Amino acid sequence: MPHRIPHRAAAQNFEFSPLSSLPHPTPPPPLLRSPPLAAAILKSPGPRAAAAAHAMSSRHDKEKAVNVQVLLRCRPFSDDELRSNAPQVITCNDFQREVAVTQNIAGKQIDRVFTFDKVFGPTSKQKDLYDQAIIPIVNESGPKGQLPADAGVIPRAVKQIFDTLERQNTEYSVKVTFLELYNEEITDLLALEEISKVVLEDRQKKHLPLMEDGKGGVLVRGLEEEIVTNAGEIFSLLERGSAKRRTAETLLNKQSSRSHSLFSITIHIKEATPEGEELIKCGKLNLVDLAGSENISRSGAKEGRAREAGEINKSLLTLGRVITALVEHSGHVPYRDSKLTRLLRDSLGGRTKTCIIATVSPSVHCLEETLSTLDYAHRAKSIKNRPEVNQKMMKSTLIKDLYSEIDRLKAEVYAAREKVGVYIPKDRYQQEENQRKAMADQIEQMNTSLEENQKTISDLQQKYASELQHSADLCKKLEATEKCLDHTSNILSTTKEDLKQAQYNLKEKEYIILEQKKAENALTHQACVLRSDLEKSCRDNASLYSKIARGDKLSSANRSVVNTFQNDLASKLDILSNTLNASIIQQNKHLKSVEDLCQSCVDSHDKATSELKKKILASKSLYTSHMEAFQNVVLLHKASANATLEDISSLSAASCCSLDQASSLLLVCVEGEAQNIFNDIHKLLTTHRSEMTHFTQELRESFKISLDRTKDMSTFIIGLFDKYVEETSKLHSHSNNTHEAQMKSIEDFKMAYEEQSKSEEQKLLADISSLVSKHITRQRELVGVRLSSLGDAARGNKAFLDEHTSAMDLASKDAKRKWETFAEQAENDCKVGSSFSAAKHCRMETMLQECACTVDSAVLQWKKSHAAVNDLSRKQVEEVEALARQQISWQGRAAIESNEQHEAEIASSRAAAEEHASNSSKNITQDIDNLLDEARSSSSRVVSTVEAHLAELQQLQERHSSQAAGINTHAEKAFQDSYRDYEPTGETPVRSEPEVPSKGSIESLRAMPMETLMDEFRENHPYESTKEPKPTMLRSPLATIN
Repeated sequence: MPHRIPHRAAAQNFEFSPLSSLPHPTPPPPLLRSPPLAAAILKSPGPRAAAAAHAMSSRHDKEKAVNVQVLLRCRPFSDDELRSNAPQVITCNDFQREVAVTQNIAGKQIDRVFTFDKVFGPTSKQKDLYDQAIIPIVNESGPKGQLPADAGVIPRAVKQIFDTLERQNTEYSVKVTFLELYNEEITDLLALEEISKVVLEDRQKKHLPLMEDGKGGVLVRGLEEEIVTNAGEIFSLLERGSAKRRTAETLLNKQSSRSHSLFSITIHIKEATPEGEELIKCGKLNLVDLAGSENISRSGAKEGRAREAGEINKSLLTLGRVITALVEHSGHVPYRDSKLTRLLRDSLGGRTKTCIIATVSPSVHCLEETLSTLDYAHRAKSIKNRPEVNQKMMKSTLIKDLYSEIDRLKAEVYAAREKVGVYIPKDRYQQEENQRKAMADQIEQMNTSLEENQKTISDLQQKYASELQHSADLCKKLEATEKCLDHTSNILSTTKEDLKQAQYNLKEKEYIILEQKKAENALTHQACVLRSDLEKSCRDNASLYSKIARGDKLSSANRSVVNTFQNDLASKLDILSNTLNASIIQQNKHLKSVEDLCQSCVDSHDKATSELKKKILASKSLYTSHMEAFQNVVLLHKASANATLEDISSLSAASCCSLDQASSLLLVCVEGEAQNIFNDIHKLLTTHRSEMTHFTQELRESFKISLDRTKDMSTFIIGLFDKYVEETSKLHSHSNNTHEAQMKSIEDFKMAYEEQSKSEEQKLLADISSLVSKHITRQRELVGVRLSSLGDAARGNKAFLDEHTSAMDLASKDAKRKWETFAEQAENDCKVGSSFSAAKHCRMETMLQECACTVDSAVLQWKKSHAAVNDLSRKQVEEVEALARQQISWQGRAAIESNEQHEAEIASSRAAAEEHASNSSKNITQDIDNLLDEARSSSSRVVSTVEAHLAELQQLQERHSSQAAGINTHAEKAFQDSYRDYEPTGETPVRSEPEVPSKGSIESLRAMPMETLMDEFRENHPYESTKEPKPTMLRSPLATIN
């Protein structure tokens, strides 16, 4: 009857849930389709183990013993473990069905591997495990129903059970029971309680007794059975019973189970035989949920919770001892030490088929619990059950049994109600029960002992049969050995004679070897002598090679000296060229600055002169206007006094004429003096400008000459560089060619020497004397030819190097001479430029002094003109006043007022004229002083610029001298100190005549022929045979093999 086990585990606590189908790390327990199974579930705080089995009561037909099937699944990481980033210590191999656990013990990593029937990793789903592990066991093509993809095991199993029952179209009935084992007391979780009892504490619940059924099983008296018709009713009963079950919160689990539970489903199916008889087939499914083992220090259990944890650990420890006893085939299995093991007796070593599914955690935090679970599950795999096939009962028999049970129950009820039964004391009843239990255990142990004895007898019988067979084989081997012994004795006699013959042959061979060894020793001594001569030749060759290597090293060192000198000279000449270019650019800048200063000085003088002219013209016009005003006053006075001053008209006219003439003469004198001053200043400035232009032109020509000479020197140095490069390339190519020729000559010499040595070595064994002499002669000739060729090459190389070295010396001397000439010319140019600049500086100072003197004389002349004008004006005024006084005295008081008025006007005009003249004189004097100051400042700037230029020219001369001296010193050091000539070391070997052995002496060292030696030995030691050898097919061990 195909059916599946309904099962579900919550995230923190294992419980039965009828409707929930959330996927969970705990894998589904499988169910088996044949005989009844019992179920066991192992669970711990971290990793949880679940197991389920089908158990159907069996009556007959023992089957062969089978192992408990153990499946393992590793659950995924929980949210808390992911947040804490816990390391993974579990590795699952689904293909090889292995689980590896990684441990760190004493700083070393140790891996433990466990093997199970099936293994599912953390990524496996409920559906994958159900399809791979359960359906192949239950039914390959069983219906899966219409459930969601993430449905749990309980909904799938229950639905498959009822789908299978409905598909068979038979009558059936399904009954369920649900019990709890708490502190070694059994409670019915499906029992109906009154409302007043709901609030009672757990300890007041009714406890049920556990009884023996007389057939090796157990039953719980008073356990109520509920009849169900569909999967929904089963889920409702699971919910109702789980709500009554004892749970509590610990530090490790918010809903920790505090008790074990057993949920059983019993199915009766009616079948009809072809004869019309009705049969009843009964099957039973047990689901066991075990509370997890608990560490009180980690879970935080106290008082009542601590007592619960102790009872749970005690029952689980008993379960572990039972598994250990079954695995080790112990004579006594402690089932009766706990009610849990009594309930699971059929599942562990009983008459059912059991499948355990263990679930572990991959986190390192639960490593201890994981290892404990893996150890229990791995040991449980070795447990063997002997399942029995279901027995089909006839309906009438079953009805008869049920009627008998009803009658028995009625009698018990009647006796209990009427109190007519047999009554005994409770102590006596308990004693009889204990005796009966002890007898049952004793019978069971006797049956186990009987089975073991029968097994031992069977093993002894098999050993006795194998010993008989072994004895017969030994007899056959003995007969074969006797035959072999006879044959070996015959061979032994023949072998002794062969041995004597072989010993005689061996002595003969030893005599021959001894004689040949003597000859070999003589040849070895002669070979050692030849080897010493050969070593001497090799040392001579090594000396020649070292001489060639020293020549190559000297050539490479000289080549590196020339290259280094070339690079240093190029860098120094580049520095010199850059210095000259920078100096030329700096001198051009100085000339430009001097020219700008002179131009600014001329411009400032022109500007000051124009301003002075403007001021003088303004003074002249102002003076003219004052004179005109004075003339107007005089005319007015003359017009007003025409009537009264007719007598003095002539005198007034004369005075006016004289005043006009004096004024005109004064203006002409002043204008002439100013014009002379202006002309002198203009001539002086023109001369100054022409001098500055000529000075600038001469400086440019001087620097141009210096630049041309520098370019010529650079061209000559570049040509010298090209010549040096050409000479260096010639030296480099000649050195490479010489080196290649020498290496080729050495290689040819080496190859010729090796070939000659090989050929002579091959011929040496045939004719030692002649070949040794020829070898020495040829070696001498070959070494002489090679040495002469190497000497010629070395002399040619030395001549070539001397030629190019002399050419480089000439080129360096020519460069030195050219450079000294260039340095002298540069020094002379610098001196000429310095003297020229000093002369021009003196000339400019003289011109500036002349300009200052001219300006001073102009100032004095202007002051004299101003004083003359003032004197003339004063005289004219005095004359006019005298005339006025005479007129007053002549004309009387009538003209006094008019004269006073005119006198006031004249006085005011004179004061204004004097004031304007004084202001004009002051302004002109101030302008002349400013012009003189500007000329002096310009002269000082020009002088400072020229002095700075002279200092830079002096520094340039010093740098040129130091650089030229450095180049000359570097050239002398490179070609006199660093450049080396070849010096003989005295290590070249001297020509010598080797000693050559004669042909006769070498022939005397040769050993006698082998036949002669054998004949000589046989004459001295004749062979005596004691037995005629028999012909045989066996070969002598020392006989030759064709």
